[in-house]
Amino acid sequence: MLRLGGSLLEDLLSLDPGHRGPRVECGEGHRAEFVGYRPKGLDTVLGPVTLQRAWYHCAACRHGLAPTDARLGIAGGSLSPGLRRMVARVGSAEPFAQGRRDLAELAGLELTAKRVERSAEADGELVGVAAAQEADALLAGRVVQFPGAKPVEKLYIALDGTGVPMVPRETAARRGKGPDGRARTREVKLGCLFTQTALDARGRPVRDPDSSSWVATLGTAERFGSLLYAEGLRRGAGHAGQLVVLGDGAPWIWNLAGEHFPGAIEVVDLYHAREHLHALGRLVLPALGADGPGWLAERLAELDRGDVEAMLAAARRMALEAVIVADVETALGYFETNRERMRYGRFRELGLFVGSGAVEAGCRAVVAQRLKLSGMRWTVRGASAIVSLRCQAASGRWDDVWTRLHSQTTAA
Repeated sequence: MLRLGGSLLEDLLSLDPGHRGPRVECGEGHRAEFVGYRPKGLDTVLGPVTLQRAWYHCAACRHGLAPTDARLGIAGGSLSPGLRRMVARVGSAEPFAQGRRDLAELAGLELTAKRVERSAEADGELVGVAAAQEADALLAGRVVQFPGAKPVEKLYIALDGTGVPMVPRETAARRGKGPDGRARTREVKLGCLFTQTALDARGRPVRDPDSSSWVATLGTAERFGSLLYAEGLRRGAGHAGQLVVLGDGAPWIWNLAGEHFPGAIEVVDLYHAREHLHALGRLVLPALGADGPGWLAERLAELDRGDVEAMLAAARRMALEAVIVADVETALGYFETNRERMRYGRFRELGLFVGSGAVEAGCRAVVAQRLKLSGMRWTVRGASAIVSLRCQAASGRWDDVWTRLHSQTTAA
């Protein structure tokens, strides 16, 4: 059946070989001369086909072109747009060698793992470039994002970062956390945007089904901020009833929030705040002895209520008694800096999330499950491309983005 379909497709494509007269525009301001008809092997979802198409040559540019290739969106490549889409899907979902095997088993298509890798990464790179261009256009005011017909009640923007293992040349001269001081990973900055309109029976916030969208980059925090801002506008951040930024307390997160989403409610993830409080407890517990667990439980309760001042005062009293003021003050800096982001009692009264679990789960599901498997080492280009594809798939925008991507490629 596939061979029959491929034969019919080959005949159909041969109906217009792309002859456009003795000369055509080369795209660089010159005229290319008709040379003759040349074959091109093309892999499609129906298997391999061969096209006979008109070939032109530009003497000034010293390169050739085939109008048919541009019309079909196959200039510079040997995979049809439909097959490229399939390859991008499997390449973003699983290791390239496994993707090759699945294409052969499920679709009867024989490609090498290297072709799967090159095609998926090339299209992922195009997706990333398109997202960056859209963000730049929004920031420059060349594009205006209009609000949706239905206003957003509560929009959350959760941010986090996770390391991806890199080949040695991508981490040269970079400091790492290992014993030898060498970096072996590069950070993917990941953002999750979702909405909330309801509470459960216990009064806890519930994320709206299928409302999550994702952005990511291995680039700078500035570039990530632009992508996040563009996605925020697309999701209605400028007209949301409440805009909430969730993070683990890293300074870069709050710098971006202040720059791109001023006026948003900022919330430090409660789990991370508790981790810092447990670390503080380990400093003072030796001096407390048997009273240590009870003291820590009281501080955790104060933090849970958002009474940061009471927690700070109790910790400082204990530091004076234990003569470890300097160490405790260092640990308390995290709470001093983020005290207004830790008003958990008030946040709960407003029916808001106080945890960034959505984006932390995304670090595992969107990034780690594909890019952090055993033995994997990436280039920045390859990892960026695959992350871009995975974000679109996780956001439920695969069809829209792929249609736009194919249209842009064909036009180019």
